[in-house]
Amino acid sequence: MRTGKLATTITAGVTAALTALAVAGCSDGGTPRQGDRRTPSAAPTPTWDPVPGPPRTVPAVQKFQAADGRGWRPTEQARVVVPAGEQSPVADEARRFARELGLRTVWGRQAVRPGDVELRLSGGRDAARRADNAPVHDTAEEAYTLTARGTRLTLTAPTDAGVFNGTRTVLQSVRASGGVPEGTVEDRPDRAQRGFVLDIARKHFDAQWIEDRIRDLAGLKLNQLQLHFSDDQGFRIESERHPEIVSKDHLTKDQVRHLVDVARGLHVTVIPEIDSPGHLGAVLRAHPDLQLRSADGRAQNGAMDISKPGAAEIVDDLLREFAPLFPGRHWHLGGDEYRALADRAPAENYPQLAEAAREKYGDGATIEDLATGWLNDRDKTVRAAGARQVEAWNDGYFPDTDVEPDPRRTVAYWTGKEIGAREPREYLRENRKVINLNDEYLYYVLGEPNNMPYPTGERIYTQWTPGVLRGTEPVPESESGPDRVPGARLAVWCDMAGEQTQEQVADGIRMPLRALAQKVWDRRKPALSWEDFKKLANQV
Repeated sequence: MRTGKLATTITAGVTAALTALAVAGCSDGGTPRQGDRRTPSAAPTPTWDPVPGPPRTVPAVQKFQAADGRGWRPTEQARVVVPAGEQSPVADEARRFARELGLRTVWGRQAVRPGDVELRLSGGRDAARRADNAPVHDTAEEAYTLTARGTRLTLTAPTDAGVFNGTRTVLQSVRASGGVPEGTVEDRPDRAQRGFVLDIARKHFDAQWIEDRIRDLAGLKLNQLQLHFSDDQGFRIESERHPEIVSKDHLTKDQVRHLVDVARGLHVTVIPEIDSPGHLGAVLRAHPDLQLRSADGRAQNGAMDISKPGAAEIVDDLLREFAPLFPGRHWHLGGDEYRALADRAPAENYPQLAEAAREKYGDGATIEDLATGWLNDRDKTVRAAGARQVEAWNDGYFPDTDVEPDPRRTVAYWTGKEIGAREPREYLRENRKVINLNDEYLYYVLGEPNNMPYPTGERIYTQWTPGVLRGTEPVPESESGPDRVPGARLAVWCDMAGEQTQEQVADGIRMPLRALAQKVWDRRKPALSWEDFKKLANQV
């Protein structure tokens, strides 16, 4: 697996520290290879200037209890000690961490020497038997404790995901301060879902660029990447079942498998999105018979005629084809901006939909019922294929329908500007979980159409919280805690694809992602000013 820019940058960042501290360590009588099981002879205690505290990281740690001492710094003699062994779920975390800091790794029950880092699973045998890089289920599984004492560093966590988070804290603290200050860090995220949405349908992004973003997300302890890969402008992943819909510029399935594998190793879940029944223009160009037409014969761009049996057949075929490609068991069904329901008189202008609703759900059924049933049916398809977490955009849920949306489905709240817009609190009162994608703060739309300026890190950092789901006013904290609003994502949409290059997009989202990382990790008001936070973010 390629090391990637994240590891390269971190390694470069600690080289100076290692050089400066080389005199602090002493020869242990031999240079064991990485993974050597020999027990080296005792090493003298290193000496160095005390590491200043508290740890300086993005996001900031939740709790740090300072103690008297010099802290821990990386030296050439330091080792990463893994008592759980080479076959444990933390083995890949240990190898990566050692490689990033230029250290050696030793396995099994070893004496922890001065200057060493010990990685331990705190969950006993159950933790040791856990599958490597298994998904976490709550924020407690991402927690970790980091203790610098007597020139040794100990990192403990219940899962390998927690160990990974702790290693990110160490690496950032080394880059900012040369090491980890004496004392104990107790840390865990406030929100379980912390991520990024990338529209690769309207604009093709190459696989290496996406991999670089995954590594950047992981370095910030962000844990989700949603790929919106089907829209009016393109279908951007290879399809064997429907090659006729695939755009010239696209990712191969092998490239996607590699990206998913890289993400999984970095504890990032890749969430696929095939949006329907709108935003299907690339599919409809190859299947024009399925395009929605109004009563006067006008074709509605990107909208599928869901009264036709062939519509469900092709979408379900695609969902089933791509399910094995994304084993994270998390799916986004879209459901937004369906043209028929952006109409003031949908039954009059789309009589075939109104008739299909009555035939399927009874005389009083509406097009809203038909659209709700459409998403419910797609929900069943992805769950049958293994999905456990399913979501759809908020304008795919309608009030006062006879057909109820699947109660397990999460609301991805992005706007309140659509016809019949509903307040976020309505979904929360229905006991739904709501993911925050507030377009006021978290939408990076190329070309800034429809009065949507590019988001800034400063606005997110100083004004936004996970409870600010719509506009600028927060939902009361009693209704928007982590159990109800489990997280947020920053989204890049490529409405005007040519307005920015890949490099410009990466630069534009850099600080917004860092601000987001801080605000979803810790609900408290940030301790640093924006200027100080920005300076720190550029260091780590």
